[in-house]
Amino acid sequence: MIFDIESKNIYDELYQNSIQNIQGGKNDIDFNLVDKKNDKRRGITLLIRPDEDIKNQITKFQKELFEIDENQYYQPEPDLHITVLSVISCYDGFELDKIDIGRYSEIIQNSLINNNDFFITFKGVTTSTNAVMIQGFCTNSRLSEIRQNLRNNFKKSDLENSIDSRYIIKTSHITSVRFITRLKNPKSYSQIINTYREFNFGNFKPKEFELVYNDWYQTNEIVKVLKSFSLK
Repeated sequence: MIFDIESKNIYDELYQNSIQNIQGGKNDIDFNLVDKKNDKRRGITLLIRPDEDIKNQITKFQKELFEIDENQYYQPEPDLHITVLSVISCYDGFELDKIDIGRYSEIIQNSLINNNDFFITFKGVTTSTNAVMIQGFCTNSRLSEIRQNLRNNFKKSDLENSIDSRYIIKTSHITSVRFITRLKNPKSYSQIINTYREFNFGNFKPKEFELVYNDWYQTNEIVKVLKSFSLK
């Protein structure tokens, strides 16, 4: 039984609005990745890292898709993550030494609740017109409560932030694939996606949040962990 009905509805709507485009070879292209090497946009994000078992299952799924179309961007295993909140969305010119990490950390720590325990179950995949995502479902409302605390507390502060400026994040998904060109075999590709539509990737109990300095793609070589927050 899925507790997180809101996320299920979001995933279902995304899938229904995009899968026909993918099947027909009319997928959109994530142009953010086209010039990745020259992209200087940076920001800070609060995120969760999945455990090794979850990452291994996602990698197996990616390999099946890669065998059909190696030209897409498959999120490297070290980069896989669940975004809690994008605190400062990436932009060109952001400099880490111009913000007080201590004050950001204090707000995050004060936004945690007394009982932080929750599990995330990864079951099935969904799509947008330019990406494939692993569906994450929280077993209770803890993460939603923490996110709302963060929104409220940052809003009351004078700290730079761009929380919810792009969209209001409500789910616990992991982006697995981004389309950087049109699919060369859309029918076979979408068949693999459909096979994994209800696949159980596993579940885990997050032990910590990480506040990281990052580029747009959460590239491991660029990401710096600024502070970890225990959820025990």
